[in-house]
Amino acid sequence: MGLRPNIRVLRDMKARQGVLDNEVTRRAYLFVARNQNLPPQIRHQAQLQLNTFGRYTRPTTVKNRCYASGRGRGIMSEFGLCRVRRVFDLRMPTLIFFLLV
Repeated sequence: MGLRPNIRVLRDMKARQGVLDNEVTRRAYLFVARNQNLPPQIRHQAQLQLNTFGRYTRPTTVKNRCYASGRGRGIMSEFGLCRVRRVFDLRMPTLIFFLLV
């Protein structure tokens, strides 16, 4: 068994990094797009710029997932692990790998 993480975990890591990298820019465009005091043309341009951002720049794409198994349900937030005990027993090398990184 290799130490490769689950693809869902990799996707979640990519989404978290994308949100982190683009958070300030997205917030600025959101502020301009929702500001009622600005002219409609400027607000529309800001909305168009928001639409050009990629999928993994939206905060809604980030989901709590188990680092060991990739499960998206029953996650204990403090540890980043799911509540299913048998998953931990089967994937212990992966769990140790993530704790060391």
